[in-house]
Amino acid sequence: MLSGRRLDLLDPSPFDIEIEDIAHGLARVARWNGQTIGEHAFSVAQHSCVVEEIAAHIRPGLEPKWRLAALLHDASEYVIGDMISPFKAALGVSYKAFEARLEDAIHVRFGLPAKTPLEIKKLIKSADKACAFFEATQLAGFTETEALGFFGAPPAGYDLAIDPLPPAQAQARYVERYRILSEAMGVLTGPDAWHTE
Repeated sequence: MLSGRRLDLLDPSPFDIEIEDIAHGLARVARWNGQTIGEHAFSVAQHSCVVEEIAAHIRPGLEPKWRLAALLHDASEYVIGDMISPFKAALGVSYKAFEARLEDAIHVRFGLPAKTPLEIKKLIKSADKACAFFEATQLAGFTETEALGFFGAPPAGYDLAIDPLPPAQAQARYVERYRILSEAMGVLTGPDAWHTE
């Protein structure tokens, strides 16, 4: 990683995971494999910020730790890239187990339970699908009818006009959201993040 950390992908340690590495990688991973309109790809980093926002819209008063879980929902993609769900399924159980180990380590690193409660997983999935609906119709050439068939309707009262950001801006926005949420959780950031006050 650019931070100098060496991450063992087969046995990832929370001690080798840094938010700056995640943000840097996700800002350079394109949603829809880059098959979108516009000057810049819509990055996984920007997508993750939107998913966090939608999750909070769906459930007002959502605790900061679960908003952070929403922000980090695709964090493993900073090293494994963004694969579409059918391809993940085709790769089978070993891929899912590999991804789950990395997700668990990321959650532990940032003060979250290794396993996200099912209710929160469902909420994040709903927010993820809502974001995909907007991406599909605004960036990826889907008609609204097609997008409704794949992703369902976005939540009532929420609208989004997507403007894909350059990687450096998407990276900065992701890190800023992380810092705001981790401070709201009472978790220190930076080199002292492993120590409690």
